[in-house]
Amino acid sequence: MDPIYLDYAATTPVREEVRSAMDPYLGDVFGNPSSIHRWGRRAQAALEEARSTLAEALGARRREILFVRGGTESDNLAILGRVDADRRAGRPTRVVTTAVEHKAVLDAARAAEADCTVLPVDPGGAVHESALEGALAEGASVLSAMWVNNEVGTVQPMERIVTLAQEYGVPVHTDAVQAVGKIPVHVDRVPVALLSLTGHKLYGPKSAGALFVREGVALAARLHGGSQEGGLRPGTQDVAGAVGLATAVRLAVDEQGEFARTRRALREELEARLRSGIPGLVVHGLEGVRAPHILSIGIPRVDPELLQVSLDMEGLAVSGGSACSSGETSMSHVLEAMLSDGTPPAVVRYSLGRTTSRDDVLRAAEVTLSVVARLTSSARMSGSDVR
Repeated sequence: MDPIYLDYAATTPVREEVRSAMDPYLGDVFGNPSSIHRWGRRAQAALEEARSTLAEALGARRREILFVRGGTESDNLAILGRVDADRRAGRPTRVVTTAVEHKAVLDAARAAEADCTVLPVDPGGAVHESALEGALAEGASVLSAMWVNNEVGTVQPMERIVTLAQEYGVPVHTDAVQAVGKIPVHVDRVPVALLSLTGHKLYGPKSAGALFVREGVALAARLHGGSQEGGLRPGTQDVAGAVGLATAVRLAVDEQGEFARTRRALREELEARLRSGIPGLVVHGLEGVRAPHILSIGIPRVDPELLQVSLDMEGLAVSGGSACSSGETSMSHVLEAMLSDGTPPAVVRYSLGRTTSRDDVLRAAEVTLSVVARLTSSARMSGSDVR
């Protein structure tokens, strides 16, 4: 049988419409957009059209969009750029963030050489409001909160977070890599100051990302050597990547409502079948609001590494958590922060894509149940039952 790919939160293929949009800029229209001759002007026109397309999809203005090389760079520029801007202005520097952020945010916050406050979350993955308000009252260069968690799919109450932060004059950055195209994301409705996204999570090219910077928000450059992207991201722009990213975001935003409706139904069916067949199964994030495309579970009495290998051998591609933590076998920092009483050691993240079918979900459930039953039986017989 054909293998089943349910790891779309890790990465996605480039969809055909995106390939077609990018193709001219990988061939005939190859000019440097900083050049003034006709080749350069054509490239510059395409770059600015992509900027406008992306801005419109997010509810932003064209001049508020910076093209960068992916989500990690976008997160780093937002956090380190804000801290450096305050430092150069002689203001106190401080970063406030949450315990369930992507490591691109947590590591950047720790590298900022500023005070850093990491806020706790509840079992639903939402930041504790009292702790948030207390941290905001002390002032900060930036508050960074991930809109949709990449490991468990929980959704932060961004509208409430932004409202509180505005009361204390703290700009909010959000890593929206898993949010754009999955839930409604409009910076004109939820007025974050900074927003990071990347193309390869929504059928665009890898290493193409963007940072929304609301007009009036001060950032300091982290790279030097040119005036491109307002001097904040110097270097020759990747026109094909920008066009592909903008096309992918526009399509994802246009299709978001239908995607959410259909993927949520499939996720719920997968969850129900796994619950009915695996005693003691834990669904992560049930107490909170969850995005429609991610299901994270904990399975008792099974070795986590053996489970991942066995599922792959049966043709099912899933994740043990975050693809950015490959090689790590300990419980993720996200689950440690959310679950005070722990979770079974074998964690599986299923993430559904735009082409995931009901047959894919039914087969994934069947494969998982069969593998778990076999491994549980083997562990029991060998006396190596994993709790």
